[in-house]
Amino acid sequence: MKKNNFMKIPVNRIIALLLMDAMSVLAAAFGALYIRFEFSFSGIMRQYLDTYEHIILPDILFVVLFFTLWKLYKSVWRYASANELINIVSATFCAAAAQVIYCHATSQKMPKSYYLLYWFLLMIFTCCIRFGYRLLRILNNKREAIVDRNDRINAMIIGAGAAGNMILKEIETSRYLKYHVRCIIDDQPGCHGKLMRGIPIVGGRDKIPDAVGQYGIDEIIFAIPSADVQTRKEILDICAGTGCRLKTLPGMYQLINGDVSVSKLKEVEIEDLLGREPIRINTEEVLGYVNGKVVLVTGGGGSIGSELCRQIASHSPKQLLIVDIYENNAYEIQQELIRKYPNLNLVVLIASVRNTNRMNYIFETYRPDIVYHAAAHKHVPLMETSPNEAIKNNVFGTYKTAMAADRYGADKFVLISTDKAVNPTNIMGASKRICEMIIQMMNQRSKTNFVAVRFGNVLGSNGSVIPLFKQQIAAGGPVTVTDPNIIRYFMTIPEAVSLVLQAGAYAQGGEIFVLDMGKPVKILDLAKNLIRLSGYRVGEDIEITFTGLRPGEKMYEELLMDEEGLKKTANKMIFIGRPIRFDQAVFEKQLDRLAKEVKQETGDVRSLVKEIVETYHYE
Repeated sequence: MKKNNFMKIPVNRIIALLLMDAMSVLAAAFGALYIRFEFSFSGIMRQYLDTYEHIILPDILFVVLFFTLWKLYKSVWRYASANELINIVSATFCAAAAQVIYCHATSQKMPKSYYLLYWFLLMIFTCCIRFGYRLLRILNNKREAIVDRNDRINAMIIGAGAAGNMILKEIETSRYLKYHVRCIIDDQPGCHGKLMRGIPIVGGRDKIPDAVGQYGIDEIIFAIPSADVQTRKEILDICAGTGCRLKTLPGMYQLINGDVSVSKLKEVEIEDLLGREPIRINTEEVLGYVNGKVVLVTGGGGSIGSELCRQIASHSPKQLLIVDIYENNAYEIQQELIRKYPNLNLVVLIASVRNTNRMNYIFETYRPDIVYHAAAHKHVPLMETSPNEAIKNNVFGTYKTAMAADRYGADKFVLISTDKAVNPTNIMGASKRICEMIIQMMNQRSKTNFVAVRFGNVLGSNGSVIPLFKQQIAAGGPVTVTDPNIIRYFMTIPEAVSLVLQAGAYAQGGEIFVLDMGKPVKILDLAKNLIRLSGYRVGEDIEITFTGLRPGEKMYEELLMDEEGLKKTANKMIFIGRPIRFDQAVFEKQLDRLAKEVKQETGDVRSLVKEIVETYHYE
């Protein structure tokens, strides 16, 4: 192994450095005498010239020795930095000190000032040799950038701190990056008007629009990973209004790990503009709740289900069972988990929650301790045209899975519900409200703790507005919004799932957990921001058109019904809604009748659903 490493050393480069270092010793030693005797060759005393001749070979050996010890022949000088400078200072000082010791030991005399001058000159010459290579590369990159002027991306960096400096340094030294940083923005007044690596710091956030026009900026790089959410949102809002493309560093940990580079930049996502802190959970509670348990996730290949699987896998379950009817989705999450968690006991099963025998077989075979029921039809307009399918899958898929959980002794059953179950105006929301009623009924008659978790729209989930808007923007528009005043609650997928896991840990049985979704957001504002983040101008490059509310769609969603109260939990983002009481005997008869109706595909089930869910309103 050592032999192979030795063969990889660039021998030609080392020989060149050795020769230049030897010449540096000759020049530094003679230069020190020359300066000492007031820049006069004739003024140098003969005895000192003789000493110079005697000590020059030992000096070269000292330099080679200490330069080797300080790894000056191994450093990659194209990326030389302060660390290499410290090594040069240390190595040359040791070499100069060794010369002093050698002269005293051999009774070789030199003027006292000579030794200090020798060290200073040796250090200067060594720096010129090492850093000169980097300087030449930078100049060559600039020359190539001038040649490729038409391909360059004029960039602005926001943040004159450590992260901004690292990004700027990489752009400066790389020959492959097409960025040409024109200016820097920073809110610290003390640095305004100054230069960072030769780039002007032109002002604070208020200067962003003017600087974009003045410098012809194409792309803005947000390089303040330590910024709080509000500051981040305020600055990104300003940037979004410029029409420039935006990129940002993922987070503060990148800076802590020294993992800041252009390759780590990501497109600014719409969740960056929600204007609230990311939701945090008590991971220890979740770990203690999931660790060592057999966990079943239905609909495990969907947006919510797959994220549930990811987070559960990271908390060391005894076994993770994924059930999904869609084989492609199931395959994707299976392969991802196998790569990330090779020691995970993972079972992936293709099954429909509507199949009673199949679900009973799965529960009897694997005996799950915890069940997360995420399998459901959720697309509001599609379910409006196929209401029977919404009832079959959502209502009776939940009923059959819940019955299997009760029959085979699961500890907890967690239903993934929706804010659309509150005062529903569509069949999907009404079906999920019936699912919540099933959970409440099952909890009264089972040893299994049945609970539901209700939350709003999830950013980036399949069928949500963000992927649709992105597709429409990529196609050149228009972006379609149903109504200019429509609002929704939003949460990221990992946030929603982490709260679902935490709620499951709190579950005593019968609760409907309600997640705090923060402030509602206008869909129109989301559309405008996404257009701007994509580098386009609203109304000029990409049009927004209004299509009107779709069948069953509300102007706004609610998280609680009027009859439900709010009870706090240990997590300020999770609340418990007081259950609405209903006659379970009547409810069971209604379910039997509903099952017959949807199976026979006769008539419109909406009127029967209305009998079950009195708060359901439809046209």
